[in-house]
Amino acid sequence: MSSNRAMVIMLDLALCDELLSDSFPCKEVESGVLLEVEGKWVVQGAIDVNISANPSAEDGDGDEGAGDQAVKVLDIVDAFRLQLLTPKLEADKQEAFKKNIEGATKFLLSKLKDLQLFVGESMHDDSSIVFAYYRDGATDLTFLYLAYGLKEAKC
Repeated sequence: MSSNRAMVIMLDLALCDELLSDSFPCKEVESGVLLEVEGKWVVQGAIDVNISANPSAEDGDGDEGAGDQAVKVLDIVDAFRLQLLTPKLEADKQEAFKKNIEGATKFLLSKLKDLQLFVGESMHDDSSIVFAYYRDGATDLTFLYLAYGLKEAKC
């Protein structure tokens, strides 16, 4: 039996940038105002696979090749081409931006010093902000979306 279930994409309400999909498990927090998603670090890029019995005899010393091109990326950031906002701002504007986030819940305020801020691919100034932080002891980021700033689109 095949499933005809369409994937659900969550779009920025104002600009329709893709920010999230149902392929990433999420849960509602703060009475449904925020959607919380666990991001994962993944390795991307060329992987050097050598199936010969003696790779160094055929390819030199065996340390060269595509492995140097591999990079670690966050799966959500990569999948939706999220753009980290704060490095695009001058240092004084970064602090002012973080300080003046209106309507943030106590949950966000308690994590403000640790937040990373992302926006959709278009980087438009009216787009939704995606918040990310490291939970205590975690090595992967957790992402927070303002639920009312998203709309569903089936594809």
